[in-house]
Amino acid sequence: MTHYSPAKLEWRNGQPYASTYQDVYFSSDNGLLETDYVFLQGNDLPRRWQGLKAPHFTIAETGFGTGLNFLSTVKLWLEIAPATATLHYISAEKHPLNLQDLTSSLALWPTLTEFSQYLLASYEQLIHNNQPLELFQNRVHLNLLIGDATTQFRQTHHTVDAWFLDGFSPAKNPDMWQIELFQQMARLSTIGSTFATFTSAGQVRRNLAAVGFSTQKRTGFGKKREMLQGVMTSQANDN
Repeated sequence: MTHYSPAKLEWRNGQPYASTYQDVYFSSDNGLLETDYVFLQGNDLPRRWQGLKAPHFTIAETGFGTGLNFLSTVKLWLEIAPATATLHYISAEKHPLNLQDLTSSLALWPTLTEFSQYLLASYEQLIHNNQPLELFQNRVHLNLLIGDATTQFRQTHHTVDAWFLDGFSPAKNPDMWQIELFQQMARLSTIGSTFATFTSAGQVRRNLAAVGFSTQKRTGFGKKREMLQGVMTSQANDN
């Protein structure tokens, strides 16, 4: 059984808030639209999936949180990806929510209920047994890695097509945004693998560039002025 330290969550203005990191789980403007803008559009997933030739596509995420990114991704995948392809979604979470808090958080998004019910039904098994969850006639595999992101990805060997960098803010959770994490990203990526993140912090941009990702700034979502997205263009470094 996996041992972990659960998230310390409080509610502020009807939104889940992480007490440990003094940060929000998603934008107060609209978390659902934020996920679409930052991660789905930021990784160019609609276009990539409509023309997908490979039998599977792998996404890796730092910070599972409320599962909003996962469920939004699944919804899009089932709508537009080839029916014969499988989505592998690997997410690391150091402090998972308990089932009650997850249920309350996902109740904010009724348009995702048909997908979230399956996650909620298997959630406790998922976080305690560290076994992948197969959903929607094997079209989606969810692997939730409980623990520090860098440590968990060091033990991972899947080739990743797209990265969702969605840990708490680098200013409030600096331990996660270290060069070691980006080195693991590079190890698991190939030329053409993409990333997207809500932050535009200079150190994040420099760390990504140092391991072979080209980066570009884009207008951020809501109150955020800028965000980063990019693609791996070089694997010259031995990571």
